[in-house]
Amino acid sequence: MPTTATETTAGNQTAEGSGITIQDPRTGEVLWTVPEAGPEAVSHAVSVARGEAAGWAATAPAGRGAALKAAAKALEAAAQELAGLNASETGRPKDEALAGIAAGVSTLEQYAELGPVHRGHSLRGNRLASDYTRAEPRGVAVLLTPWNDPVAVACGLIGAALVTGNTVIHKPSERCPRLGEALGEVLAPAFPAGVFQTISGGADVGASLSQAEVDVIAHVGSSASGARIARAAALTGAHVLRENGGNDPLLVDRDVDPGWAAQQAAIGAFSNSGQICTSVERIYVHKDIAAEFCKALEAEAALRNNSGSVAPLVDLRMRDAVHAHVTEALAQGARTVEGGVLPDGPGSFYPATVLLDCTETMQVMTEETFGPVAPVQVVDTFDDGLRLACSGRYGLAATVLSGNIAHIQQAVAALPVGTVKVNAVFGGAPGGAAQPRGESGAGFGYGPELLDEFSQVKVVHIAAPPAAGSGDGADSISSEGQDLP
Repeated sequence: MPTTATETTAGNQTAEGSGITIQDPRTGEVLWTVPEAGPEAVSHAVSVARGEAAGWAATAPAGRGAALKAAAKALEAAAQELAGLNASETGRPKDEALAGIAAGVSTLEQYAELGPVHRGHSLRGNRLASDYTRAEPRGVAVLLTPWNDPVAVACGLIGAALVTGNTVIHKPSERCPRLGEALGEVLAPAFPAGVFQTISGGADVGASLSQAEVDVIAHVGSSASGARIARAAALTGAHVLRENGGNDPLLVDRDVDPGWAAQQAAIGAFSNSGQICTSVERIYVHKDIAAEFCKALEAEAALRNNSGSVAPLVDLRMRDAVHAHVTEALAQGARTVEGGVLPDGPGSFYPATVLLDCTETMQVMTEETFGPVAPVQVVDTFDDGLRLACSGRYGLAATVLSGNIAHIQQAVAALPVGTVKVNAVFGGAPGGAAQPRGESGAGFGYGPELLDEFSQVKVVHIAAPPAAGSGDGADSISSEGQDLP
């Protein structure tokens, strides 16, 4: 795949002397340097998107859906190549990368079907009038997407934005820029020129796009970046939706099988090397089963470490951040029973790590670690665990393992998060859309509701004119008084 901008990307201007250098997270070797867009490229992309907005908005919804289906087919055909780039840039195992691409294909197909049936509502007005709402595109959409599941997450936002009639500028993460450009080259030919553009760059490019005169900004990434984007959009008036950081708790009740609970905890904490937005970040286990649970969790981590199945973190910067959390916890009294030591050799590997004797003051329990770390705090009662699980400034998701329906209902009502998962750390029915809370973001990020985020509602009132010569304008004010201030 080319490393410079093409006709499917946002122009060919780059910042003089700038570029994004990517190292193989498995070996540390330099893979390539991707040119970074300069200010002129950003302005050009916005101008092109604005120029194409009216034409794309006027395209019939069925036509936009057909284009999305074509994009899905192209993505499916390019899966092997894109998965290879994903594995190279982020270290994600190729089979997992392929699964993410398959999810992206499915998401594009779903929005291709949902878009044409996205509808307004009829309103109850005067009997001789028509009142209804219609959904219209917001205009130009900027999509800032992450590296940890780069194709699946991007396709959700791309699909929803395009099928509702917005033009799109996509900036993939600077941690997988070549994959992002390749994704753009695969998808863009399905749409009219300028309707979907890809632009490469880091934080400066993201900031420039956030400050540009665009209509909607969707961001999946850190809470700090999301907060900066929201502040910038307050000045431009752009609608913002964010799925940002999380510190998701796992609450383990006394009545569940400790071995099964440990398996769930390991899946939640160690999958994708802990680099999932809704990873298990902190664990509260009831004292009655704590010993068996912790022993089983230690075994789960050891199994992964001994088999070499834990993939590297995306880069050394991420590994340093993860290890800093572990080191601080150890200094404050926690202890490791597995992992927690920087491995010898090249790359950014970090072992599956189990930390015991954790407390609520440790960063590993209060911040998003985003690595294969399972910190455990033992609690005396379910209520104690729930109180701790409800603490903190994040509000993305939480998991409860319990067979006690009263405890489950209590947790569902109390947890201040967008998603509550009961007896399964991952999974759920398709189309589930959640609204993150607190510093985890705002707005619907998935499902049919995402179409609403990329749309704005117009109310229409149509009344019959008075009969010629009657001079009767009374019908301009309905009998229900709907037009009165």
